[in-house]
Amino acid sequence: MLTVIGETLIDEVVSDTAPMRAHVGGSPMNVAVGLARLGFPTQFVGRFGDDAYGELIQDHLRQNSVLFPGEPDGLPTSVATARLDPAGGAAYDFRLVWELPVLAARKEQLLDGTTLLHTGSIATMLEPGAEDVLALVRDAHPRVTVTYDPNCRPSIIRDVALARAQVEKFAVYADVVKASDEDLDWLYPDRTPEESARAFLDAGAAVVVVTRGSRGPWAVCRAGDVAVPAPPISVVDTVGAGDAFMSALIGALLDLELDGAQRRDDLRRITLAQVTDLLHYAARAATITVSRAGANPPTREDMLTSD
Repeated sequence: MLTVIGETLIDEVVSDTAPMRAHVGGSPMNVAVGLARLGFPTQFVGRFGDDAYGELIQDHLRQNSVLFPGEPDGLPTSVATARLDPAGGAAYDFRLVWELPVLAARKEQLLDGTTLLHTGSIATMLEPGAEDVLALVRDAHPRVTVTYDPNCRPSIIRDVALARAQVEKFAVYADVVKASDEDLDWLYPDRTPEESARAFLDAGAAVVVVTRGSRGPWAVCRAGDVAVPAPPISVVDTVGAGDAFMSALIGALLDLELDGAQRRDDLRRITLAQVTDLLHYAARAATITVSRAGANPPTREDMLTSD
């Protein structure tokens, strides 16, 4: 069993020329869906309200075979509203609630059978829930592999010093860190993304991956570093590309049977050839996702037929 903990929300797209559109979103939720589509039993630990938007989220999780161990709560479902101007630019308004009643009710049983725990994004930054997530990660670390994607949101968490402090709190428990070069440039403007990645490795990670858009991903591990080119791409939109990359990166590690705390030493001994294969696989998942509209990560069959 895989566990993803983090936010889910509704993305509202509003303009003067078209009816409002509502889509289920949230980076950790997208990762959970991506893992389930790749064939891995996955549960998503998050929150949403007992309202119409909460129903949309529940339906999305069910349709993608993602388990949800909690119940809707009495708070409103979080919403991100994008208001489009006539030129297509967007101004964002966020109505976010991040706390996790399910942790108080079921914390001891929540990770039974879990071999890998993934988290990141708003869930690791916004209080009061971020402290609960950190406590869960800290408690789980002796038993599970931990993967982490800071997936920074400067429009929500504007205090870079706070964001940096939160990232470093989580990174010390992470076996695998994935971050974009944009995230690392924002967090650590005085050094290169590659230098920041090496700092995460020094802090204890086994593998650190930096996504670099059209330049392709780069990774560092104890055996060294490696980069692969971005696959040829026909872009419809880039929504969910980073989350699809994260899901496939985790999935490739699972295929190598490197999940579970008992395999932590094996993960630290991962070879450059294996890391190269991970990057190619994850980049292919991102390429498939950007070739179609919305956060629509590939299935295992998609990955096999895209070779």
